[in-house]
Amino acid sequence: MKKRFLIIIMAFCFSPLLFGQEIDPELTEAWEPVPEKVTPGIFPGSPPSDAVILFDGKGLSQWRKTLVGYGGSMAEVEKVAKIRAAMTEYEEQDAEWEVKDGAMIVVPGTGAIETRRAFGDIQLHIEWLSPVDPGKTGQGYSNSGIFLMGTYEIQVLNSYENPTYSNGQAGAMYKQSIPLVNACRPPGEWQYYDIIFTAPRFAGDGSLIKPATITAFHNGILIQNHFELKGPCIYRGEPHYVPHPEKLPLLLQDHGDRVRFRNIWVREL
Repeated sequence: MKKRFLIIIMAFCFSPLLFGQEIDPELTEAWEPVPEKVTPGIFPGSPPSDAVILFDGKGLSQWRKTLVGYGGSMAEVEKVAKIRAAMTEYEEQDAEWEVKDGAMIVVPGTGAIETRRAFGDIQLHIEWLSPVDPGKTGQGYSNSGIFLMGTYEIQVLNSYENPTYSNGQAGAMYKQSIPLVNACRPPGEWQYYDIIFTAPRFAGDGSLIKPATITAFHNGILIQNHFELKGPCIYRGEPHYVPHPEKLPLLLQDHGDRVRFRNIWVREL
């Protein structure tokens, strides 16, 4: 009896089925859907074939003055949202920033600009430069911002040997998330963000289903790792979500400094 029991155990242990030898590998092959062909850019940072080009150094045709602006507090954000929701007709005004040497340059006092086209989930590439500006410090040294959906700001600032509050330095989701590292280059040098942004989802009654998230690289270094935003990035107070359309323009801030931008493109996800 013992010998027979041992033979049964050995037969089970060395069964081809146990080691997967009788499972057809073709059963685990997926042939559909076939991924769409996208041709990569020629150089690192150059746009792929499916990118929407927002600025190629030649003009501001993709940009306009903001229609309703943005909010520095929740009261202002809610006011902006109400104005936007009530708009049925509007007249676009061309952006007044300067274009020089392949870059767009903030003209202080002309106001923020936004894309004529609206976006939701995107991959964004944008390059920026803090000009050398002796005597300026902290938040006053090359301050601007990239507002995803005109609402969720990743800070632009000279943060190279220029101390300021950590959740307001370059790469911060302003007043919400400190960047994982400080990857800033010195003023006068071009640097870039590569961003994956997922827009928030709202129910029909305006309640939040899913918060916005962001993953960001600064000069190729991870600085935001799938951070869940708490709401709009505001200067004063605590944020909370305000329902808004599925797609909204990308906004660049005029904070009074002549920050430069170039090579801006997005891929809709």
